[in-house]
Amino acid sequence: MKVKTLKPTKVNVITLGCSKNTFDSEVLMAQLKANNIAVEHESDSGDHNVVVINTCGFIDNAKQESIDMILNYAKAKDQGLVEKVYVTGCLSQRYAPELKDGIPQVDAWFGTRDLPRLLKTLKADYKHELVGERLLTTPVHYAYFKISEGCDRKCSFCAIPLMRGNHVSTPIEALVKSAKHLAANGTKELILIAQDLTYYGLDIYGKRNLHELLAQLSDVEGIDWIRLHYAFPSGFPMEILDVMKERSNICNYLDMPLQHGSTNMLKRMRRGITQKKTEALVDAIRQKVPGIAMRTTLIAGFPGETEADHADNLRWIERMRFDRLGAFTYSHEEDTHAFTMADDVPDELKLQRASEIMELQGGISFDLNQRKVGKNFRVLVDKAEGGNYYARSEHDSPEVDNDVLIPTSAGHLRIGDFAEVRITEAREHELTAIPV
Repeated sequence: MKVKTLKPTKVNVITLGCSKNTFDSEVLMAQLKANNIAVEHESDSGDHNVVVINTCGFIDNAKQESIDMILNYAKAKDQGLVEKVYVTGCLSQRYAPELKDGIPQVDAWFGTRDLPRLLKTLKADYKHELVGERLLTTPVHYAYFKISEGCDRKCSFCAIPLMRGNHVSTPIEALVKSAKHLAANGTKELILIAQDLTYYGLDIYGKRNLHELLAQLSDVEGIDWIRLHYAFPSGFPMEILDVMKERSNICNYLDMPLQHGSTNMLKRMRRGITQKKTEALVDAIRQKVPGIAMRTTLIAGFPGETEADHADNLRWIERMRFDRLGAFTYSHEEDTHAFTMADDVPDELKLQRASEIMELQGGISFDLNQRKVGKNFRVLVDKAEGGNYYARSEHDSPEVDNDVLIPTSAGHLRIGDFAEVRITEAREHELTAIPV
């Protein structure tokens, strides 16, 4: 059934995957709004006639979620509930040729760098004067802040360069302008994201220049927290730690995905680092910035991972005692170097090893959180729900780290404001506190 309507276009943007996709959706929505096109994010109102699905193509589960969402809206189009379905993002970049024949209901497919073409299709002009402006989908007090696109690394397991292209930095002046715009509209926390923060500036300044960017962002009035996500360990620019120490509004927090603790696995993964060098780097960071919270992610079940490799990994985790740690199972991705290897760890064993990693980390997280009981922390209040305010310290990123729960009965707090609290109770991934 085809829908025939004269009603004006109203776009519903659906975002899947990581924070970089969230950022891209926010940019798209700002452009549409500037073109006087009505747009909402993940609306369930049912009154939109155009859907844009921003997909993820990272690993099997993420790809399946994206495909399921596309099929859901393909069905909605068949039922006459929407007029147009457009697909963009990583899955579309990588698999559009294979998917478009099987899902003919999709009106057009777009890659990760096709924003001008997508806007043209939506009968909108790409407004260059809006570069850096977004329609936030997060609470206004924090925003993901993408400083570069793409990646030049050659990690054997990763398909991201196939979907996002080579590394391209955004100039400092453009980022500072964007930060000022966000601050003027109430944003207090910038969460810096990229495929690899540490490469920032190499392509346009001829050197790693993250420290200079941090210094200039730190000077933006109204920005109280700056948080670093996704730093590569090999060639890590230590000078950023000097800026972190000097500037009170740069959080003592670093997300550094290390992927594995076994040197054998790191070599197979093409990470350009060994277990010994990783430990030395982490120790150096902790010495340079005492009290820094370090987050990492690991892969379980990479091709060739033996029981000895897994045991080595667990011992390494125990030694390192990361503040935050996540694990995901290896996904065998076409056109990566690892795809040439035998995917020889059974899925059940991958899951078991990931569970063992997280069980070990659960105990570490519990111990580290117990040490916070009785101490005071400055927290940012994200929301109120179920009789509690949900807040975060500088050591916690939204959605992935600890929540600090403050009973609403303990006193009134404003969403988006900072508060001083004392920790009264601690669990693995959650703290309870009262205002002081």
